[in-house]
Amino acid sequence: MASLQASSLLLASSSSRTRRISQAAIHVPKLPNLRISASRLSKTSTASVKMIEELCLNQPIINVIPSESPFKSQLQAILDAVADRVEMHNNIRQQRDNWNSLFLNSINMITLTASALSAAAPAVGALGAPLLALKLSSALLFSAATGMLVMVNKIQPSQLAEEQRNAARLFKLLQSQIQSLIMTGAPTQMDVDSAMEKVLALDKAYPLPLLGVMLEKFPKTLEPASWWPNSSNDYESQTKDEKAHFDGKQRRDSNGWSDELEAEMREVVEIVKTKDAEDYVRLGNLVLKVNKTLAISGPVLTGLAALSSAFVGDWSSAGMVVAAAAGSLAAAVNALEHGGQVGMVFEMYRNSAGFFGLLEESIKGTLEEKDWEKRENGHVFERKVALKLGRSLSQLRQLATKSAAAREEGISIDEFASKLF
Repeated sequence: MASLQASSLLLASSSSRTRRISQAAIHVPKLPNLRISASRLSKTSTASVKMIEELCLNQPIINVIPSESPFKSQLQAILDAVADRVEMHNNIRQQRDNWNSLFLNSINMITLTASALSAAAPAVGALGAPLLALKLSSALLFSAATGMLVMVNKIQPSQLAEEQRNAARLFKLLQSQIQSLIMTGAPTQMDVDSAMEKVLALDKAYPLPLLGVMLEKFPKTLEPASWWPNSSNDYESQTKDEKAHFDGKQRRDSNGWSDELEAEMREVVEIVKTKDAEDYVRLGNLVLKVNKTLAISGPVLTGLAALSSAFVGDWSSAGMVVAAAAGSLAAAVNALEHGGQVGMVFEMYRNSAGFFGLLEESIKGTLEEKDWEKRENGHVFERKVALKLGRSLSQLRQLATKSAAAREEGISIDEFASKLF
């Protein structure tokens, strides 16, 4: 009994000790009782906001937006002007196309009407009707046709339209070049000056107004069109021993260039110069002679018809025959000249000769640069030349090889460089 009481007392004491230890272990100290009123909080936040505003107003504002390159801004201004010129040349080209068709139809209608009146005059006179009205009407119509033909043959509307068509195409090409330079490159002052010179050269090559600056429609000989800035380089001054300008390492293969590629480009230049350019100049001069003949014949025939119509019904029928025949021939000549757009064909040959001149100058200018690293990449340049001539790379190389072999044999190559036109 005594032992049972002792064990119960021991258990009670141990349980009370354990309870005190656990209470001490989980005891959490009391935090101070903070009371913050809503009015004090609002006043504090308002003061903080005012302090931040004062600091911001007193500090300078730092512009973190990167500024645009001044050269890109200048190129953008040039690009806007080029886009405007494309629109202007397109509009004027359409207007001058309309001139050609309207003048052609109007002059032929006037001429054929006057010829019909002259031919009908004897029949009217046989009926006893007065011929003065027919003779006067015929003479006036032939005279009007003569004046209109002189003016139209002087300005050549079909040639004017072709000029504007080429100008719009070249300005579009320049537009794409400037856009690429702005988007992908880091333009310099030299790029800006070059773009400006190209715009001014195109303005000079293809003027918009007619009076004062219109291109000569009947020059003595065809002069190839030139729409690029003049180059001061002199290709002909190069010596044959150009290897002295390069070191041995540079001659092997640098920036896509090699001795073989240079020789290939020189052969292409010679073919373009002696075959393609000369052929287009020859054809252009032939078309020029035809156009001159037609331009003179038309007004001469209508003028002869106007004089002959004054004698219709007098003495014999010779006046009527001459007037009717000359008027009909004048209508045919006018249809051939302006309906066939002979002036446009002449301008096409002139521009084609200019294209080959530009290609020749481009290749020569590239070869003049003695440092191969400063040139355009040789592989890219060769591909550009091939595309401009409508050939593949293998065809271009074969052409150069064939030209070199023909020169060694002392004969002329029988093939043109361009397969495009």
